[in-house]
Amino acid sequence: MGRPDGSGETGGGGDAPDGRIRVAYCLDTFDAGGTELNAVRTVEQIDRSRFDVSFVVLSDRGALAQRARDAGVPIHVFPLGGFFTLQSLRAGRALVRHLRQQRVDVLHAHDIYSNIFAVPCARIAGVPMVIASRRWWHAANRRVYLALNRVTYHLAHRVLANSASVGQLVAREGVRENRIVVVPNFVEDYAFERPAEDVLATWRVELGIAPDDEVVGIIANLHAVKDHATLLRAFPAILAERPRARLVLVGDGAERQALEALAAALGVADRVAFAGRRPQHPTMHWLFDVSVLCSLGEGFPNSVVEARAAARPLVVTAVGGVPDVVVEGETGFMVPPSDPAALAGRIVELLRDPVLRARMGAAGARRAREVFHAPRVIQRLQSLYESFLSVASRR
Repeated sequence: MGRPDGSGETGGGGDAPDGRIRVAYCLDTFDAGGTELNAVRTVEQIDRSRFDVSFVVLSDRGALAQRARDAGVPIHVFPLGGFFTLQSLRAGRALVRHLRQQRVDVLHAHDIYSNIFAVPCARIAGVPMVIASRRWWHAANRRVYLALNRVTYHLAHRVLANSASVGQLVAREGVRENRIVVVPNFVEDYAFERPAEDVLATWRVELGIAPDDEVVGIIANLHAVKDHATLLRAFPAILAERPRARLVLVGDGAERQALEALAAALGVADRVAFAGRRPQHPTMHWLFDVSVLCSLGEGFPNSVVEARAAARPLVVTAVGGVPDVVVEGETGFMVPPSDPAALAGRIVELLRDPVLRARMGAAGARRAREVFHAPRVIQRLQSLYESFLSVASRR
């Protein structure tokens, strides 16, 4: 971990050769969430001959930190000890000094906490391009943090949203549309590659899935906003129509114990598998006949794009940025949130019709390659950095 004054570094490094653009990605932590994963995957994919990348974080805890180090990316830690403390002022001064010393060209903050901390520091340091981000729909944060976050939108040169719907939220918070850019999350080449049959067979044995079982699956942290409870409440109706259905929940979190108790109370525990957290590669969507996401709110759901790359038909709730990803009736079905009957109905419809499943899955995979494939999305991000800095240098 870095030294308490924030000047420490936990991996990789060195000055960039002349001509490379120095980009500092700012995160709260390296915990395994969608925002953090997207940032780490971005530094893995970005053209390192054109961009010198590093991380600025408030804490280097979390499993994804090692993945960043494995990519040879420096991690600079600036622990705050809370926003309204003497330590936060020291950390802010240290960050300003760091950004100047490293001659950072782009500071790209990714979440509420890094927006609040890093965006003002980057402006004080004179960083040529400062980007705040909104990658969420509902934020369970204190009101003062939400208010401070809105201030950072106006301090930043650009606000990046990960879906058009999220971008509209930013616009409603008073940011001019010409300062909002939409760059979605992405999937890499491996997401389109079916795992070997022995891998799929191992998963089936491990989770108790018989050869004739029909698998309904969800990949999402077991958090309240993901609303796994509605899927469990839908499952008895699914079993009544499709008695060989099997439900697989991939992920973990604070709601696990309550969800296991709910499955037992509903009498479906013997047909539900809690698979826990799994490696992203290969994705378990390949195991499912139908992929589900039943969230109460989403900015841009990585899981949905991964399901599309795996050619899985989708049943999702029509919330947040989900309608920007799923084409109703073409790549999947959308249902209202917290509606077990509607969710069950659409899942049963797909389980009954293998031709419809195949058609929706193939359409989703095509669209994933056209819109959400890593080379396309990363090039958009790289062009954003380069075009802004080119214009700024001519002013």
